[in-house]
Amino acid sequence: MLRLYFFILLMGLVRSDTDEACSEFTRLGFHSAVVGTGLNVKLMLYTRKNLTCAQAINSTAFGNLNVTKKTTFIIHGFRPTGSAPVWMGDLVEGLLFIEDMNVVVVDWNRGATTLIYTHASKKTRKVAQVLKEFIDQMLADGTSLDNIYMVGVSLGAHISGFVGEMYNGQLGRITGLDPAGPLFNGRPPQDRLDPGDAQFVDVIHSDTDALGYKEPLGNIDFYPNGGLDQPGCPKTIFGGMQYFKCDHQRSVYLYLSSLRESCAITAYPCDSYRDYRNGKCVSCGIPQKESCPLLGYYADNWKDYLREKDPPVTKAFFDTAEEKPYCIYHYLVDIITWNKNVRRGSITIKLKDKAGNITESKIDHEPATFQKYHQVSLLARFNQDLDKVAAISLVFSTGAITGPKYKLRILRMKLRSLVHPERPQLCRYDLVLKENVETVFQPILCPKLLM
Repeated sequence: MLRLYFFILLMGLVRSDTDEACSEFTRLGFHSAVVGTGLNVKLMLYTRKNLTCAQAINSTAFGNLNVTKKTTFIIHGFRPTGSAPVWMGDLVEGLLFIEDMNVVVVDWNRGATTLIYTHASKKTRKVAQVLKEFIDQMLADGTSLDNIYMVGVSLGAHISGFVGEMYNGQLGRITGLDPAGPLFNGRPPQDRLDPGDAQFVDVIHSDTDALGYKEPLGNIDFYPNGGLDQPGCPKTIFGGMQYFKCDHQRSVYLYLSSLRESCAITAYPCDSYRDYRNGKCVSCGIPQKESCPLLGYYADNWKDYLREKDPPVTKAFFDTAEEKPYCIYHYLVDIITWNKNVRRGSITIKLKDKAGNITESKIDHEPATFQKYHQVSLLARFNQDLDKVAAISLVFSTGAITGPKYKLRILRMKLRSLVHPERPQLCRYDLVLKENVETVFQPILCPKLLM
């Protein structure tokens, strides 16, 4: 019995010591948000040696931090309820899964927790100064600015920019995840994130009409679904808190998807979302051309290519699915018609493989204009990527509820994958589509001269 008592006591001590050794993100409540909090910045280190148990570090105690490796700082934003970011653990785990690095969570919840947004935004430069002092010590111990990477969310994106400005833009990289718009919109570069804050700055804008920043802020600025309403997010206030934060947070979850192997989100450099949807910006997906940029962690693959541009900046657009991992697979549908009169309308295309899997794309964002012997290229977006297409169906619609039913006479249809341009292109000739009637057919391989 005495042995059992000492064993239980020993296990309790071990558990207690372990709990104390693991630094945890500051958790505050609504009361703290009401009364406000003074600024206190905690740095918590994760490595592959301590993947689930953070070490509290500072400029005099680096813990497991290896100055010869990349160090990624994760900086959260405004916390109106004082809770910890729900995505933080997944982001730490994803980064360490993809690369052996130091991941430093910058916990400034005491400072970010307040109901008054202006109070939190005024503390951003002070947070940046704390990080500057820590990085200075890292540099003294042998690290390189090339190995410093900052991932900033909302206000955290601008904090990253302030740190980068202190080092004259020599930080290796900054990723801004829907940088905060309120109080920063229209501000000069020195008062916000900008392309000169690091050697490479990439930004994801997912809520440009509310909490996010609309204009470009980086070397490459990604606009999922045009940067406005994100699919799967509530459209009315009846969605509760998700109505206010879902679009804003989607930038984080899109970045997280790039850390997984399930799919890679491809984006298309373009002047506008409309031009992208109209299939005018897909040349980077064609062989012999520059490959398209990837969203998220691997966006810096485009760094050298952008350096050749003057100025070295671009905007990129893409669409996503409603749910994780959010990937959409892009195809071009080239149609040549031989109607005597012009036809205007939308096309719905379905693909089916031999296993019976079906995926559908409605190309109806604006009417396409079909003229005799003119090729129209339509951008089709599918939720599934079917490797071997066994059947295709097309539906033509003018959108008219009453009036005569029209026909679309297709001289040639060609389907080509943008994500996998090496795949054989599929064709079909001499089709007549009756309005609102699904026409199913088996495609054939296009002649090589057409490919």
